[in-house]
Amino acid sequence: MGEVYRAHDPRLGRDVAIKVLPQGFVTDPDRLRRFEQEARASAALNHPNIVAIYDVGTWEYGTPYVVSELLEGETLRDCLRKGPLPVRKAIEISSTLLSGWAQLMTRESSIAI
Repeated sequence: MGEVYRAHDPRLGRDVAIKVLPQGFVTDPDRLRRFEQEARASAALNHPNIVAIYDVGTWEYGTPYVVSELLEGETLRDCLRKGPLPVRKAIEISSTLLSGWAQLMTRESSIAI
């Protein structure tokens, strides 16, 4: 739900990912709300399978952004384009995703109480 760019943080000497809401969606209240909600949800968690958020803001010309850790490797989408996954690989990926999802659900349950 955004465009992601690779950048370098010279103060901390590390590469980061910058996700921006495309200009065409900046005036869409629902898209903006979802973009901000995603950033808040990720920032509230500390889990190895959930991306770490370093900064959130809006540039002076109105484009919202999120700065996060840079994850390198193949996307799940690209992996699946090659064809069906072997069962062992599918289980490994599912386990990793569900571990992060469980952390999110635990966090949301404790907030709702």
